[in-house]
Amino acid sequence: MIHSDSKIKRYNSNSNFGLSDKQVKERIASGLVNVDKNTSSKSTSDIIKSNLFTLFNFINLVLAIAILYTRSYRNLMFMGVVICNACIGIWQELRTKRTIDKLNLIASNRASVIRSGEKKDIKVEKIVLDDILLFEGGKQVVADCVIIKGECEVNESLLTGEPDLITKKVGDSLLSGSYIVNGKCTARVVHVGKNNFSSQILKDSKLIKKTDSEIMSSLKKIIKIISIAIIPIGGLLFYRQFTSSGFDCSSAIVSTSAALTGMIPEGLVLLTSSVLAVGIMRLSKYRILVQDLYCLETIARVDTLCLDKTGTLTEGTFEIEKVIPQNNFNIQDANKALKFLSSNLSDNNETFKAVQRTFLPDENYAFADKIYPFSSEKKWSGAHFPHHGSYVMGAAEFIFGESQFADMKQIKLYSKEYRVIVIAHSNFDFEDGKIPKGVQLVAILLIKDKVRRNAEKTLNFFSKQGVELKIISGDDPVTVSQIAKRVNLKNADSYIDATTLKSYSEIERAVPQYEVFGRVTPSQKQEIVKALKNCGRTVAMVGDGVNDVLAMKEADCSVAMASGSDIARNISHLVLLNSDFASMPQAVAEGRKAINNLQRSSSLFLVKTIYSFLLAILFFIVPAPYPFIPIQMTLISAVTIGMPSFILGLEPNREKIHGNLLTNILSKSLPAALSIVVMLMACVGIYELFKMPQERYYILTVVLTGFLGFLLLYKISVPFNKIRKTLIWFMVTIFAIGIIKFHDFFMVERINWINALILPVMMLLSAIVYEYVSQVNWDKLIKSVLRPKKL
Repeated sequence: MIHSDSKIKRYNSNSNFGLSDKQVKERIASGLVNVDKNTSSKSTSDIIKSNLFTLFNFINLVLAIAILYTRSYRNLMFMGVVICNACIGIWQELRTKRTIDKLNLIASNRASVIRSGEKKDIKVEKIVLDDILLFEGGKQVVADCVIIKGECEVNESLLTGEPDLITKKVGDSLLSGSYIVNGKCTARVVHVGKNNFSSQILKDSKLIKKTDSEIMSSLKKIIKIISIAIIPIGGLLFYRQFTSSGFDCSSAIVSTSAALTGMIPEGLVLLTSSVLAVGIMRLSKYRILVQDLYCLETIARVDTLCLDKTGTLTEGTFEIEKVIPQNNFNIQDANKALKFLSSNLSDNNETFKAVQRTFLPDENYAFADKIYPFSSEKKWSGAHFPHHGSYVMGAAEFIFGESQFADMKQIKLYSKEYRVIVIAHSNFDFEDGKIPKGVQLVAILLIKDKVRRNAEKTLNFFSKQGVELKIISGDDPVTVSQIAKRVNLKNADSYIDATTLKSYSEIERAVPQYEVFGRVTPSQKQEIVKALKNCGRTVAMVGDGVNDVLAMKEADCSVAMASGSDIARNISHLVLLNSDFASMPQAVAEGRKAINNLQRSSSLFLVKTIYSFLLAILFFIVPAPYPFIPIQMTLISAVTIGMPSFILGLEPNREKIHGNLLTNILSKSLPAALSIVVMLMACVGIYELFKMPQERYYILTVVLTGFLGFLLLYKISVPFNKIRKTLIWFMVTIFAIGIIKFHDFFMVERINWINALILPVMMLLSAIVYEYVSQVNWDKLIKSVLRPKKL
């Protein structure tokens, strides 16, 4: 029994016996099991509460109760949008929660353990501190361990990004998240649960990061302003309507409710959620999983894309580029040697797999009586064949020795562009596992990373779109640079070895200068992304391993390959389910369509919010009835905002996104909103001057507001196509039917000869006012007020 600094009782049990049942129970009782209980995900009840109990929902509920009091049930239709908003919000967060709750770095479900002298297969979460685990080739390390018996080769690429196999012997550590490639070993568990190395790397990565979204930011600004103003304005407006307009209490409530519901842009929130949700469904057809609703906007705005070479540009596998015979051997001799080795060896590394794919194993070839598997320590593998001698495959300097290798200038030359291995032959047998005497060079094999089929086309797409590309890899920078050249990456020769970057300030200086970063650690990847963001860039990070996770969390938008690690998939905003980087342009196109259409449609919604806000203030001063009641607002909103915005929001649109979202929206909505306010105040003047009946007053205000709404719809629909033309005529028809055929339902006067005289004149005047107000340089004016900052 030993003790650690943390004062936890430790057991140094025999490797053949392991922990006793009593010791295992003690560990479980102490909570020293392989489960990370620190989770940051919301509970289902929290998600439901956060979407139901909001300030806007509360305000709408109060308004609904007030209208119920008046028994004007037709004016409750606005609650349909409120309910839809809450349902979509709950659905999206529950979907995200399911993703978060899947977070588990360890893919393996069971592990082999020695307990009370018996070998048992147990669930990973049942492992306890000081358990004795058994590992062999192909197994994943499920908890941090120390080897106490045996030897193995380990792949730690998902943790470090380094593809090379590492030999582990007695006393060496095995890190959770790594894989055993060759060999067998027995190891003692030294960390469990949240104390594992993988959990320490990912302790800040348990939640999908909220996307920095201009849509979300703009909505929050609008909501904040309205939230501050709506209660005092509502109270004052009710008081004014009740005391000065000749309204009874019920009429004042209905009138005030119309003003306040008009101020609340709940339809804009619903439109945003719906358009983005449709975009997500469309992307699913291209095998792209979207795990955050607002990341479609971010990916559409990305101007810098960071890639990890393996799994993005390359498939993570090798291919034989060329076999070059040497000395007196010909290509047939080289092929024969490779067939011999591929038919008898069982090495589990990517180089040998490439050989096997090219030179398929054949049982008719010679059978080896001695086999020497590859190890990362000796860097070669080989076999002896009766009547054929010995064949060896591996690194030239390890097969021939440094002295002979020094003269192999051709190999060194090839090494600048390829991974190079050699095939050698000897008439002698292996002695004590060492290279046979008299080995001769048979052939040189030029091996390269297999580049994804559409990688060059995809990079070219981003280059044309003005997106800067940065390759960030744990591999040697020269190797990464060569691959970048093969896919025609601009400035592929501009590379740096990240081991020379000793501080964050050095990384900040290097980021604008280099396109390729090699030998990068996980923390350096994160710092590179951070430095890019500090330069004002919108950064997306594409990765597949644990070593990419910190950088993916730092990025504005993270993209994972489905073939990568579980944690990379689960913390990313987008997952390419076909693990094909060529799907990225489709994600960008869908994002642009969603954001451009939302930008256009949002201007329709903000018109209502702006004019409702201004009218609420003005009608606290003006001694006249508020120009609408809720049911009339419902008709106007439906035909000039609701239905058109959803149709326009789903149109094809791949234009590049320009400018600030809020500025673009306000510059379109302000002219129409101000024109409506001006014309409605003119209606108030006519109402007061001619002592107009209230129903005639309503027909005038409703028609003019609808008419100006259609003018804005016309303006944002240019250039026209069949869909837009049909849309406008259809909406105008519905509006006309509503006020002519259902005038009693909407509480407006029937169209008569007086209205037929007044309305055309007022509509012409409205068009003139709108055209005049539109001449103002609203973009410049809004920018001077908002001074928007890049997210």
